[in-house]
Amino acid sequence: MDAFTAGLLQRIKATESDLSRARDEGDDFLVEVEQGELDDLRRLAAEHGVEVGAHSA
Repeated sequence: MDAFTAGLLQRIKATESDLSRARDEGDDFLVEVEQGELDDLRRLAAEHGVEVGAHSA
């Protein structure tokens, strides 16, 4: 696995965790921000053929 792929997968994992935390805390604004970030990261992964797997927050 190259550095780009590893870094991207790590960012996705961290963002999923942040999104989950925001949901648990009831922070609707932060949920929107984190969901947008996660959508962007997943799109970037798809554009570069990076398999994200079954991660879901």
